[in-house]
Amino acid sequence: MKNIFKHFKGDLFGGITAGIVALPLALAFGVSSGMGPSAGLYGAIFISFFAALFGGTNTQISGPTAPMTAVSMVVIAGIIAVNDGDINKALPAILLVFLLAGLMQIGLGLIGIGKYIRYIPYPVVSGFMTAIGVIILVTQILPAIGYYPKEDTDLVENYKPQAEEIILSNILKEETGEGILVLEDFKETITRAERVSNEDILKEAQTLAKSETSGVVGAIKVMPRALQNINWLELILALSTIFIIYGFKKITTAIPSALVALVVVSGVAYGFGLDYRPIEQIPSGFPVPNLEIFTKFELGSITPYIFTALTLALLGAIDSLLTSVVADNMTKTKHKPNKELVGQGIGNSIAAVFGGIPGAGATIRTVVNINAGGKTRLSGMIAGILLLIILLALGPVASQIPAAVLAGILVTVGIGVMDYKGLKAIPSLPKDMKIGPFKLSSEVVIMIVVLILSSVWNLVYAVGVGLIIASLMFMKKMGDLTAQRSGVSPLLLEETWPDEKNFPVHLKEEVFIKHLKGPLFFGSTSEFQALSTQIPVTASTVIIRMGRMQYMDQSGLYTLEDVLMHLKNINVTVLFVDVLEQPRYMMERVNIIPDLVPEEQIFKTYRECVDWVLLNVKDKSA
Repeated sequence: MKNIFKHFKGDLFGGITAGIVALPLALAFGVSSGMGPSAGLYGAIFISFFAALFGGTNTQISGPTAPMTAVSMVVIAGIIAVNDGDINKALPAILLVFLLAGLMQIGLGLIGIGKYIRYIPYPVVSGFMTAIGVIILVTQILPAIGYYPKEDTDLVENYKPQAEEIILSNILKEETGEGILVLEDFKETITRAERVSNEDILKEAQTLAKSETSGVVGAIKVMPRALQNINWLELILALSTIFIIYGFKKITTAIPSALVALVVVSGVAYGFGLDYRPIEQIPSGFPVPNLEIFTKFELGSITPYIFTALTLALLGAIDSLLTSVVADNMTKTKHKPNKELVGQGIGNSIAAVFGGIPGAGATIRTVVNINAGGKTRLSGMIAGILLLIILLALGPVASQIPAAVLAGILVTVGIGVMDYKGLKAIPSLPKDMKIGPFKLSSEVVIMIVVLILSSVWNLVYAVGVGLIIASLMFMKKMGDLTAQRSGVSPLLLEETWPDEKNFPVHLKEEVFIKHLKGPLFFGSTSEFQALSTQIPVTASTVIIRMGRMQYMDQSGLYTLEDVLMHLKNINVTVLFVDVLEQPRYMMERVNIIPDLVPEEQIFKTYRECVDWVLLNVKDKSA
């Protein structure tokens, strides 16, 4: 405990500065998620405090981040849609998914996954981060120009027939569940349908309008209509926010420009009594746990989102550990990855119980903390406490912030989160694959596939597809390299090893030597299979040198078996030299040894093999 307070002054300034930087972002991410500004603030408070308390990176500042918010949007929108567009009805299921993600993170840390996160390919991360930027940027254009689809009367009117169909379908489902729907009697159906009011239809149509215009594709579809209905005051507020954020940075970076923009633009809008749209009301008082997570728990409500929760957990892990590496480089320290995952998981779990959105280690806030003097986990805890004080003292004041200001802040976040380093490298990356007549870079293909799928389809599935493509391409490259290194050629053409230079000249036509260099696995089996077709017709014996083949998988094993059976059928004798432990174990399991290659044809050294050849192989040309 003494060591924690040793750097108290630096931690105090670091935590306060990081908390101030986090405030506008927490509010903006909360609004963007669909759960409101208070959810962003609650997430920032609890994740920052508990991830710092239990985590493995001393200077890490955690809270809602752009990637975590983008995935959360998918979860929130999906669960709200199946709950008649009512967020209060959907909230327990939403928070339960977030709680599950936090618990998964704890589990990942406890089983030691932290050290493996770094193996996720860079093109997948790059494409994902750029997609996050695109999603935030495109989806925030609508609120930045003051257009809200569910308030567009003409647009909502178009969805009323579909809304009536959905309401009627729901009535029929209810009756089926109650066992009262029969072909002979539709009286109950008619009675219930007559109870449906115009307000019910309007509410369902508004939900449909909002759902159909959400995400990148929905925003692009409705963009022409939105541009014809611009609220110029909202647009001016958003543009003023963006201008101050970028402009104030050129004056000084000592004060967070996002906070300056938030205070100045909100102050002007409120002070002059402008008719702007404020953010949702932020509840006053200390956050209270949402116990409906447990009391209204239904397994069926979260089973479709298990994979999404795991994605949130993994994404939070990647996000946090990348930030931990940045912190290590700045402070010359070493973080504990698995402990960090446990801390992040605890923070996300507690935030979910109190109604907050999930988060992760935030790079900018962590850098700000370190530069302001933060040195221990106390700085992250102070940042969380500061945000709680702001909530308790300034909640009603924060509720007057214009929605367009937060949209402007998010536009700058979207621009900033894109991976420009990866995008700039596209022209210079080697073109190592061919699709039809075009030569392309495999890494660029992965990046673009993840970027496009994440932006227009599904963030969760896009990452999975990217990882699969990256893995397949890696396997292909490794197979090609292995095959290239262990090239199949006769002794006369192959570059001989030093101990083969004195091989008897009169037997070179009769003996074929094959070098296996590297693993024989599914990626290299097709090239190895060519061995049986490339043996000269004069050869009666094949020497396979295995001293550099450390590993053989099941695909390699059966390919080897096929080749050996073919050679046996054409009366070619096979000799093994220096068989290592793992390949020998595999071959003994399927009886390649001794059925196809008996023990007397397996030699520890090349010299012993040559001696056998001299005794048993005859020169046919003699």
